[in-house]
Amino acid sequence: MNNWILVTHSPHTITAIPQPQNASKFGGNMTVIQGPAELVRDADSSLLNQLLPSVRSQSLAIDLSATERLDAAGIAALITLYCTAIESGTSFCVLHPSAHVTHLLRLVGLEAILVQGLAPELTTACCDRTAA
Repeated sequence: MNNWILVTHSPHTITAIPQPQNASKFGGNMTVIQGPAELVRDADSSLLNQLLPSVRSQSLAIDLSATERLDAAGIAALITLYCTAIESGTSFCVLHPSAHVTHLLRLVGLEAILVQGLAPELTTACCDRTAA
């Protein structure tokens, strides 16, 4: 049985999304946000401004099933959200990525890290900020 979570992505949109079945991995408390149709340059800063405060205090998932455009800025925003969650002791993941988003995340090696349930043992792999 799914718990329904009401979330807002923008001041004009309210979406009801079922909580993922394995939300217990996140302590059972996960806010699910419906992602934008495009996560590209300029849209990324809006997403970060809306979600960074939340991911610092609670586990968060973004449903990218309707996202058909994703570029480097969008991928960087997802990495920022993920790393901020890890540093804050919360969790962040991508749910139901569209085929295009899945392809791009796989291409850059982030599918196993960002897409929920694929590789939880990699939780700190992309957050090493000491890289050259």
